[in-house]
Amino acid sequence: MRFAGKVAVITGAASGIGKAAVLKLAAEGAHVFAADIDEAGGEAVAAASNGRIDFIRCDVTRADDIEALMNAAAVRGGGIDILFNNAAAAGDRAPIDEITPEGWDRTMDLVLKSVAMGIRYASPHMKGRRGAAIVNTASVAALGAGYSPTAYAVAKAGVLHLTKVAATDLARYGIRVNAICPGFINTNIFTSSLEVPDAHKEQAKAVIADMSAGAQPVARGGQPDDIANAVAYLASEEASFMTGTHMLVDGGLTIGQRHAWDPEAPGLFDALVAMEDAARAGAPA
Repeated sequence: MRFAGKVAVITGAASGIGKAAVLKLAAEGAHVFAADIDEAGGEAVAAASNGRIDFIRCDVTRADDIEALMNAAAVRGGGIDILFNNAAAAGDRAPIDEITPEGWDRTMDLVLKSVAMGIRYASPHMKGRRGAAIVNTASVAALGAGYSPTAYAVAKAGVLHLTKVAATDLARYGIRVNAICPGFINTNIFTSSLEVPDAHKEQAKAVIADMSAGAQPVARGGQPDDIANAVAYLASEEASFMTGTHMLVDGGLTIGQRHAWDPEAPGLFDALVAMEDAARAGAPA
């Protein structure tokens, strides 16, 4: 019961990583305010909690919704101890030479500005509370190209830097701020961005899950609970000496080129050795 007596606010809470984090923190004693635009999903999560979870509808692209969420949680819970800024989606998928200003702004509002405003409106209710902690969902996309659409990657990189500077701003109040960088996690974030009929999204999700099992050294797809466990650690007193940094939970996805961990994949070094052997044998390289 690491979070007994604690009040937590979690956005994007109706499914995936957010739902797993809600259930994890509530199971360990927290009173969780779960926020999402999915009212049916959020209410279903709250209904199964025996009063440990309250659902509040919140559109994180609206700053006034975020402010109202934090104020309601603080009034009903007596303050805020933990904030998990998790809500996001893939955003505009266009490359930089095609994206519209509107598509760029929508993605930044959802993925980056929502985190900034979450911190802005939660932190006044967290000041002076022992063990106050903020966790932000970033991504492996923040660390390099090729993991996501461009706008999403840039926004998530912004989340990482925001985590650092917010940690310095809030250190005087005893509020820690950290981020988590998930890898290939089997959630609805992938299928929700696909232009396929709803009837086929479960099939698409199964295909993605199967593919993800071979995408990194850990030979299984990442699950929401993998991230929820890491979030719980960062929000707990066990991580009390950590702030302004990030935790990478990606099954080794970013460990290096595939040949570094897959013996069946050809690597540059292997290709050079093969060329050298061929040259020594007098065969064409």
